[in-house]
Amino acid sequence: MKLYIILGLLSCVSLAHSYQETLVLVDNLNIKETHSQFFKSLQERGYTLTYKLADDANLVLSKYGEYLYKNLIIFSPTVVEFGGQIDTEAITKFIDDGGNLLVAGNSAASDVYREIATECGFEMDEESASVIDHFNFDSLDDGDHTRIVVSPKNLINAPTIVGTQNTKPLLFEGTGLILDKENALVLPLLTADSTAYSYNPKSQVKEYPHAVGRKTVLIAALQARNNARIVFSGSLFFFSDEAFNAPVTKVHGDKIKSDKSGNKDLATNLSEWAFGERGQIRVRRVHHHRQGDKESSDTYTITDTVVYRIEIEELKNGKWQSFEANDVQLEFVCIDPFIRTTLLKKPNGVYEAIFKVPDVWGVYKFKVNYDRIGYTRLYHSTQVSVRPLQHTQYERFIPSAYPYYVSAFSMMGGVFLFSIVFLYYKEDTPKSKSE
Repeated sequence: MKLYIILGLLSCVSLAHSYQETLVLVDNLNIKETHSQFFKSLQERGYTLTYKLADDANLVLSKYGEYLYKNLIIFSPTVVEFGGQIDTEAITKFIDDGGNLLVAGNSAASDVYREIATECGFEMDEESASVIDHFNFDSLDDGDHTRIVVSPKNLINAPTIVGTQNTKPLLFEGTGLILDKENALVLPLLTADSTAYSYNPKSQVKEYPHAVGRKTVLIAALQARNNARIVFSGSLFFFSDEAFNAPVTKVHGDKIKSDKSGNKDLATNLSEWAFGERGQIRVRRVHHHRQGDKESSDTYTITDTVVYRIEIEELKNGKWQSFEANDVQLEFVCIDPFIRTTLLKKPNGVYEAIFKVPDVWGVYKFKVNYDRIGYTRLYHSTQVSVRPLQHTQYERFIPSAYPYYVSAFSMMGGVFLFSIVFLYYKEDTPKSKSE
């Protein structure tokens, strides 16, 4: 018995360990030093990082049908082709199977980067194109105005993804992204100001830029329908030690100034969300029963009063805790929703709804479909049957049928009187003259 317990604990430990396994693909191992603070923050949170050159001939994501890594970081914008068994198709399959992806590029990003971006619902600007802003550049800019200062107000309003303590200006140096409007799953996490555009800073602008103003996305994200998460940044510089420690001084406009940029805080928040440390919710327990009963039932009768309870948990700081929200809804569905109601929040993450079953019998589902920005999609459905009343359950006399009762009895009385008259009334016949 003890052996089984030990084996079970070891399997849980190995599962948790594999969940933190992360493959980091780089152009050169010098990136370990130039981006050491970002990688150190991951290691301090328990991630096991495996560094590989992006063109390594021995690269693999899985063996014997099992993935070796849960997360993939690609910091290799200049790689022309991935080595080993990794390519765009393999990365796409990795995402389809639930893997998480963090990608950072720059203006020198190769075509393989653009292929990955396209598969994820993004579009990178042309090679050598950088985001330029002549009104919002840093004082340490080299003269091309490509080292731009971005206000934290340009972040998406989603604290689950970007955090809540974003007050410092951000530094960005890289290329711009454009999102696919037809893809409802992509999110613009950080956008440029209205004065920015994406173009080659060494060339004269002769045609309309690929991305202009607020449509220029600097960092984008996608949460797939299988809850796999992708963060795509147009700037590798954004995650560097230089960007983390650099003071920010905006040259024009409102003269934004800060002793240190907010890149580190935002990068940490993005990695926490991308790798599933925040925004994870799940259903712990579901129970439904007739009001007044305690036992659950698979069959209800029309007009029954039903009590539905669902308990939802959220992963916080590595522990599952009660989820707090005011917009969780329940649908009682038979082809179409007959009832849609907001669940009442109770203590300990319990949400409750009390309603009357519709006067239409059939096969129904209790359905909770909670899909909010930053959270994993929560979907739970329970099928039940709704039957009509039995003949012994109907009321003996229905008040609304009283007119019919009166008409029936009046008809019976009329027939009775008519029968008496017909049977017992005898008409006198007149006498003849001979008599």
